Amino acid sequence: MQTSMNLIQAAEKLRDDVEGLQFGTPVTHVYNPLVYAWELHRQYLERYGGGTKEVVFLGMNPGPFGMGQVGVPFGEITAVYEWLRIRGDVGRPSQPHPKRPVQGFACPRSEVSGKRLWGLFAERFDDADHFFRDHFVMNYCPLMFMEESGRNYTPDKLPASEREELYAACDTHLRAAVDILGAKWIIGVGAFAEKCAIRVLDGLDVKIGRILHPSPASPAANRGWPKAASRQLEALGLWK
Repeated sequence: MQTSMNLIQAAEKLRDDVEGLQFGTPVTHVYNPLVYAWELHRQYLERYGGGTKEVVFLGMNPGPFGMGQVGVPFGEITAVYEWLRIRGDVGRPSQPHPKRPVQGFACPRSEVSGKRLWGLFAERFDDADHFFRDHFVMNYCPLMFMEESGRNYTPDKLPASEREELYAACDTHLRAAVDILGAKWIIGVGAFAEKCAIRVLDGLDVKIGRILHPSPASPAANRGWPKAASRQLEALGLWK
């Protein structure tokens, strides 16, 4: 339980460090699920963050129909409710975008990336507890950015002046989480996350790899993502 509590404390620090940051156009709205969906995120860390983890999967930042709704990384609604068995109410962002309402478990949309990721884990492991004995899933950045149109805006597109303070907080949290979990491997879910891990964890005794991002925007992911990701993890020697 101490590991879980340490993760919770690290997440609280990250939540507070990024909450007051300001971002300019084209970003018009910023959601911080660690604030309005904190109880569900805490539940995730409390339930599955215990003990050391051999492999940590690292994503970029929340999606509008996943973690942006329920506070869990890659948090596709059905997977979080049924497989992770996380339940509860969600608050609302202080300045919601009219085209991106936060509805929690009532959200009618499914996040494809999360459905694919958690779906793969559900196929290979008896249950969530089995998966989390040696694995964990987290994001590099906790904030979700939107343009005026409601379109998602990823943190790698932010100007350098806005990235500096944000990345400093995210870097500190990533190093803390890796240390708390005693991780041996960090697997970037996509190129951005892998690059962040390489930059932040340079010099530490941790190996870094990558799997294809499950986003439907990726033609390669749409041609059989589960098999492709499994082959990559097998090639790294992490899965048999």
